[in-house]
Amino acid sequence: MNIAHRGASHNAPENTLAAFYKGLEMGANGLETDLRMSKDGVIVLHHDELLNRTTNGTGRLSDYTWQQLQQLDAGSWFSDQYVGERLVSMDAFLYAFGNKPIHLALELKESGLEEELIHGLKRHDLIEKVTITSFDFENLQAVRQAHGSIRLGHLVRHWDENHLALLKEYGVIQLCPQADTVTLEGVRLLKQQGFEVRAWKVADDALMKHCLECGVDGMTVNFPNQLNEALQSNVYPS
Repeated sequence: MNIAHRGASHNAPENTLAAFYKGLEMGANGLETDLRMSKDGVIVLHHDELLNRTTNGTGRLSDYTWQQLQQLDAGSWFSDQYVGERLVSMDAFLYAFGNKPIHLALELKESGLEEELIHGLKRHDLIEKVTITSFDFENLQAVRQAHGSIRLGHLVRHWDENHLALLKEYGVIQLCPQADTVTLEGVRLLKQQGFEVRAWKVADDALMKHCLECGVDGMTVNFPNQLNEALQSNVYPS
């Protein structure tokens, strides 16, 4: 899977509609984004706890209502071309992309979202089309308690075989290692254990090619066009 990380975030402001559409234009067959909750309970696509880096707002996103968040500019920090780009709610994201033949990877950046997340996915009939990921395993446990069969993936910097037993206990089907820790032996072991392998933090072309050579099932990348070109070359294992 060629998953555009926060959209085509090398080419457009991350987690905006512009970035997601650009990712698909560049050949991605999946979109990845980050979930946080506004003060009034709306799930919003935003990576950082603070608004400062990617909007003209300041402070914690969770201190703003959705109406207030909609007034912020989420594009001008990237370039003048994207002045006026807005923050996106999960509901709007699902409406825009849920009916397309792509996979959606939703990363939980904080706890307490699971009930509204599941309700939103059910409203759009998308439970079976998404993978919910998090670095915090407690977030995945909470999602599993809220829904018994939704796809889960654990983002990790390091893992060992003892970790895999815990993942299986909670029905986690995808392990997402940091790209520079990926090895051929590790990928083989994970696949033998029944896990999908999706690499993250694929920082450059060399690391992308390394992950392909190791046989990962997918990657989240900021440059989906480059991964698309590599996949079309048909020189890497599937």
